[in-house]
Amino acid sequence: MSRDRRGNVLARGVVIPSTAGWVAGELECMTVRETLSWITGALQAAGIEAAEAEAGWMLWRLSGLSPVQSRLRGDRPVSAEDHRRLEGWVERRRRREPLQHILGTAPFLAWELEVSRDVLVPRPETEVLALKAQEWLRERSGGTPGRPVSALDIGTGSGCLAIALASVTGVSVKAVDISEAALRTARANAARLGFSGIDCLRWDLREASPSTFRDLDLIVSNPPYIPSGEIAGLDPEVRDHDPRSALDGGPDGLEFYRILARCGRHWLRASGVLMAEFGDGQGPDLVALFAGEGWCKISTGKDLSGRDRILIVHPPAAGVI
Repeated sequence: MSRDRRGNVLARGVVIPSTAGWVAGELECMTVRETLSWITGALQAAGIEAAEAEAGWMLWRLSGLSPVQSRLRGDRPVSAEDHRRLEGWVERRRRREPLQHILGTAPFLAWELEVSRDVLVPRPETEVLALKAQEWLRERSGGTPGRPVSALDIGTGSGCLAIALASVTGVSVKAVDISEAALRTARANAARLGFSGIDCLRWDLREASPSTFRDLDLIVSNPPYIPSGEIAGLDPEVRDHDPRSALDGGPDGLEFYRILARCGRHWLRASGVLMAEFGDGQGPDLVALFAGEGWCKISTGKDLSGRDRILIVHPPAAGVI
């Protein structure tokens, strides 16, 4: 299941009849089709909206059968050992532990990333930010032969954005985060996927000054943006399992954007750009905030659900022709 940081479901399964009443002893002689139906019913009974999709992902991880293959081979038996493992996964998911934590990984663009309670689970809207950044980097790296293009990922978490940036030829990437545990995850993901050149550093954005960085071409960030008072009302998958430091954006959710607006323009080359993800309804306030700090060419981009989600701003010198 995919959810945004507020817990909104971004993918929905098709409801099928619940078979959550089956008992453990009956599971050991079930087929793939019956197992999918059992998992779906159990998750639906727990109020999980993307139950069918999650059932397919569980079985895919366990058996190697994709959702399409599971339907084509629905009469194939599922072993007792696999059912016992599935029972454990289903029980954890019924307690609203994120499926990505149960499976230990989350998809992001072309990669499968290790995740845990130490990092924010990558969301589909962050893939949109990654794709926009990659597109800009490809254009920039092609126009500056011989000079590495420098990019900074602030609040890297799992390393998803840093890996996306580093996948573009000729790009040098620094990834920073306040959490050393998150950085360990980012380093592990980068190394496992062949991006060991990413420079992962522990750093707190709240300690930023105009001189912290110099001559960057691109800054990307998926900072904490949930207002502090709204965190208690988030879905349990988010509230109880994502790191609070990756959620809490201060009283109005804009604490970290104020720092980026004040300092980030000093870190970029005149031709550079800053791209950042933001929460529902925050776009107008962010446009005003960055305009007030002298940024120019300010625009927003939409996520896959059509909501404004990505802020794109250029430093003041970029407006001088």
